[in-house]
Amino acid sequence: MSTQRPLPTGVDLLHDPAYNKGTAFTEAERDALKLRGLLPPRVFSMKEQQFRILENFREKTSSLEKYIYMAALQDRNETLFYRVVLDNVAEMMPIIYTPTVGEACQKFGHIFRRGRGLYVTAHDRGRVKQVLEHWQTRDVDVIVVTDGERILGLGDQGAQGMGIPIGKLALYTALAGVHPQRCLPIMLDVGTNNAQLLSDPLYTGILEQRLRGDAYADLVEELVQAVQAVFPHALLQFEDFATENAIHLLETYQPRACTFNDDIQGTAGVTLAGLIAATRLTGRPLPQERLLFYGAGSAATGIANLIVAAMVKQGVTPDEGRARIWFVDSKGLVVKARTDLAEHKLPYAHEHAAVKDLAEVVDALQPTGIIGVSGQPQTFTERILRRMAEFNQRPMIFSLSNPTAKSECTAEQAYKYTEGRAIFASGSPFPPVDLDGRTYVPGQGNNAYIFPGLGLGVIVARATRVTDEMFYVAANTLAHMVTEEYLAQGTIFPPLNSIREVSAQIATAVAQEAYDSGLAQAPRPKDLAKQVRAAMYQPTYEMYA
Repeated sequence: MSTQRPLPTGVDLLHDPAYNKGTAFTEAERDALKLRGLLPPRVFSMKEQQFRILENFREKTSSLEKYIYMAALQDRNETLFYRVVLDNVAEMMPIIYTPTVGEACQKFGHIFRRGRGLYVTAHDRGRVKQVLEHWQTRDVDVIVVTDGERILGLGDQGAQGMGIPIGKLALYTALAGVHPQRCLPIMLDVGTNNAQLLSDPLYTGILEQRLRGDAYADLVEELVQAVQAVFPHALLQFEDFATENAIHLLETYQPRACTFNDDIQGTAGVTLAGLIAATRLTGRPLPQERLLFYGAGSAATGIANLIVAAMVKQGVTPDEGRARIWFVDSKGLVVKARTDLAEHKLPYAHEHAAVKDLAEVVDALQPTGIIGVSGQPQTFTERILRRMAEFNQRPMIFSLSNPTAKSECTAEQAYKYTEGRAIFASGSPFPPVDLDGRTYVPGQGNNAYIFPGLGLGVIVARATRVTDEMFYVAANTLAHMVTEEYLAQGTIFPPLNSIREVSAQIATAVAQEAYDSGLAQAPRPKDLAKQVRAAMYQPTYEMYA
């Protein structure tokens, strides 16, 4: 184990998820660790334990019940939890993360069983460092923090947004092998403006309206400084902050802390990877695409900025790249004549007449691809999808909003209304679609393809910063792992069952970038790929006696 805590014995051992093996403790271990009589007498293998877990898991009648069941397993036997997830990743990911984690956050206070991670509240001003010092170890590699204001497409979930950092870190471990004892979820509880939560007797957070302005900024500043003092090597990931805060915090801390925002940069990375792979089907280089974003928040601008950076690498100017990208927000097409635009939208405000209706915008611009990051379900209508197929032999339809209920269209709709010609990607998973004797396998543009491997690369190199170039490198690596076989069935991402290999290759590329850019603190190994793989946690039982 990489944790420095001493091995407990007896009942304490059975209650410690980091060390507990349950019925897999051997006869010798039961004698040496004072477990004799505390367990049923038969010794089970991990494989036999997995069989029991999966049998019970598959008997659950709802996704939320499955989520609760897996959370309970994580709380009592971490190694077995990650073994089950890793060996059944396509089945488990929609349960332990999107889309089920959204419902889990909404009902977090009602399904709460056991605390995990740290809660820093608005009442902790002046003592945040002390709160962080209560954590069990100083050896932390990754921290995911949220203030719960923009949970997926569900909005303000307050302190119940803690399900997001917990789920994200589970993916760091399962998909990239970051040791679970070196992961720390943090909930920054600054209140909530969700009236339903404030009136819920089982709500888990402070019963106050959200902290704003200088007081909010000062609390975040204190948190970042405390993280750097208590966990000096930790990567700090900001997650599910509202657009204005997300953009401001990234601009503030990216230059002086090892940090990134997954909603802005991780989403950008996986979307760019999908577009790069899709160009092999469209036959056009990326700078020739005309892309229309439905939604103009932090995710949309983050994606657009990375796409422009990729276009620049292919020989166009930044202005020429931005001219290929258009936004539609809640008030219509983003154009220069509008006086109500937030600063992050201005680079993508072009000369054009005002158009409010999305279908009319599609008619006017005739984009080669539409990218949904709006959180508004069923907005890519039959009319829009059919028109996209009229303009394009292979229209790109990226319906990225999470959870599934917020998706701009389904995979079936995208394929049906484009006569099977759509290049489709979604944020949440959709099943394969049978149409006219052919099976289409939709790709899931899940950030999990990017952030775990990127984080592992940062950890291996001990990078002092996370740069935009690292996300480009990660996206390019991911895109080139898509084989012709997968493209032929409409899939523009590798299969989920290969995601550990994906993470290893991304980590190697990101670590290489950290060394090449002078941001790495760890000594440069002779074989970087070997070093990355050696750093990956494997969920197997250790022998204690």
